[in-house]
Amino acid sequence: MKSHSVLEVMLTDAEKVYGECQQEGPISFEECIPPDKMKNCFKIGEGVFGEVFQTNSEKGAVALKIIPVEGTERVNGEAQKSFSEILPEMIISKELSLLSQEVENRTVGFIDLYSVHCVQGAYPKHLLKAWDKYHELNGSENDRPDLFGEQQLFMVLEFEFGGNNLENMRNQLNSVATAKSLLHQVTASLAVAEEGLYFEHRDLHWGNILVKKTNLKELSYTLNGAVYTIPTKGIHVNIIDYTLSRMEKDGLTVFCDISTDKELFQGRGDYQFDIYRQMKEENSNNWADYHPHSNVLWLHYLADKLLKEVNYKRKLSSSSALKGIHKQLRKFHREVLNFSSASDVLLNSSLFH
Repeated sequence: MKSHSVLEVMLTDAEKVYGECQQEGPISFEECIPPDKMKNCFKIGEGVFGEVFQTNSEKGAVALKIIPVEGTERVNGEAQKSFSEILPEMIISKELSLLSQEVENRTVGFIDLYSVHCVQGAYPKHLLKAWDKYHELNGSENDRPDLFGEQQLFMVLEFEFGGNNLENMRNQLNSVATAKSLLHQVTASLAVAEEGLYFEHRDLHWGNILVKKTNLKELSYTLNGAVYTIPTKGIHVNIIDYTLSRMEKDGLTVFCDISTDKELFQGRGDYQFDIYRQMKEENSNNWADYHPHSNVLWLHYLADKLLKEVNYKRKLSSSSALKGIHKQLRKFHREVLNFSSASDVLLNSSLFH
């Protein structure tokens, strides 16, 4: 029996990406997004990474995150991601999505990933039209994606549609009771991912928290085998965007090494930018290691936003119950940094008991 050499079992990053996509090589945009799906696409968001479109599928509303990869052209002022740089986000998206089906540590608070494809070709005309419409209405900070040629590769990640981000919803939350539910849902999801996957999000600003309406009165999650419920107050919260995230599975650590990213640590003008520096200080700029306190830093940031920058429809003066919750939230804001992890917060913060 001939043993395989190490070289034979080591896959290239391209092979790993195609493996995750269950493809042999790139497919066309038309194969990935059929005409009926394409014609209903409209743009809902963007980032330096690329574009996000919404459309309909058999599964209902979906979000398509389209990311140019492996090309030489700079896009939106940055070099394109290589296969090796996009792999962690693909793997983490999949693992967090699967937490909704776990037994021991289960949550529905991470966005569901439906499919991942690698496509090749120029940007489709209909998507360019949708891009232009968004630019007219909202103004885009991105380059118009018509700069890509026929050889360009893209990753297309198809997610469930998770609602609007908190930043855009800052004037639409009903009351501080809604804010408490949001904080509870985010804390629970982070805690479950810590326990199941040694997860740190590392970039949980309010653009990465999606809020949508729900008719369910409560949501349940499982932490180390124990089932708990959270009153929804009419909202279901989903965490997105794992570009900077870290997790472990089967003894392998998946993470994004930002140790040499000068720019990320030089931001000013929002508490968000202080968090990157605090994380770096706490992990001594070693991003492979597990430091769940980073999740706590983001929970403090979130409490800060909910107290200072969100305008609620129902004012505190309308009820003594709301005044009581506001007081609890302020206490949480004062004390949360003393906890060691999101699990610690979830199990021991007075806000949730």
